[in-house]
Amino acid sequence: MSKTGKVWLVGAGPGDEGLLTLKAKMLLEEADVIVYDALVSMEILSRIPPGKQMIYAGKRAGNHPVSQTEINKILFREAKQGKKVVRLKGGDPFIFGRGGEELELLAEEGIPFEVVPGITSASAVPAYAGIPVTHRDFVSSFHVVTAHPRENGCRQIDFKALVRAGGTLVFL
Repeated sequence: MSKTGKVWLVGAGPGDEGLLTLKAKMLLEEADVIVYDALVSMEILSRIPPGKQMIYAGKRAGNHPVSQTEINKILFREAKQGKKVVRLKGGDPFIFGRGGEELELLAEEGIPFEVVPGITSASAVPAYAGIPVTHRDFVSSFHVVTAHPRENGCRQIDFKALVRAGGTLVFL
């Protein structure tokens, strides 16, 4: 009888290794396999200990060499083999990172999982540039909007509603 492993969805943050959480670092050291995406920086990838099984599952706009369905299958397959699997994602797994889609399959199949948030570029990039996304004298909210709606989807971004809502708009 095989023992089921576990999957950790880990946010790698915006690329600066100093912004990687201590928990993420620990999990990268303990993982048997790391499934990483295109937005994980070379700076962070170079910190992964030698000998780890690395699986590239990167996607860029309009270029998906590994489909989301296949990524889900990889996570399931590796965990079913009893491995500790880190799904390493740029930024935060739940901010346009498809983390929810990946967890749906794991939950359906009874695969244990945990989410380790990462610092999102939606706030980190403006902060590095000295731009506050909120300021109590000027703006009391910020909104993060995808620049890439679901392929073949009919969702339209209601830009007028965003403008009426006020606040800082961040597009990823």
